[in-house]
Amino acid sequence: MLATRNPDKGRELSALLGDLGISIRTLAEFPDAPEVVEDGETCEANAIKKAVTVARVTGLPAVADDTGLMVEALGGRPGVHAARYAGEGATYEENCRKLLHELAGVPRERRGARFVTVAVIADPKGKVEVVQGVLDGLITEAPAGAKGFGYDPVFFVPELGKTLAQLTPEEKNCISHRARAFAKIKELLAKAS
Repeated sequence: MLATRNPDKGRELSALLGDLGISIRTLAEFPDAPEVVEDGETCEANAIKKAVTVARVTGLPAVADDTGLMVEALGGRPGVHAARYAGEGATYEENCRKLLHELAGVPRERRGARFVTVAVIADPKGKVEVVQGVLDGLITEAPAGAKGFGYDPVFFVPELGKTLAQLTPEEKNCISHRARAFAKIKELLAKAS
């Protein structure tokens, strides 16, 4: 089970795990599953809560993740609150706009940022395994690229000379923070099957 209702994340995770030869299901098949409130103080707490809840409700092993964006010049903000940085229900564009507004005038050398994804596998009895993936980069001064989602248009990867939104999904799935975390999840799932 993928413990997400976000269709963008569901597509990305399905692509990352698709070659395992296991059936991947989503919460779309379980409309009565409760909405899990991400109220943890850390990405790890949120990911564990989602995975454990979905595994118990569905009776299937569940995989969940939570991602934080830590920006140097903002003292680590938005951090665990990245998805709702501009407020509850904010769009991707609104979150990016708020981030860029707060960084207006900040020089490139202080625009360092780090995406951290914590991914969790939970079984229906509550046993959990936790892994992490990290991607370092910079926040741009303006959005660039039309692919991806979330902060991808403003997250620049210096070694590639592009934002995540300028990469194809296949390129992104080779280097992203989520790809790095889910490479470790794949190893755990392969051992379990």
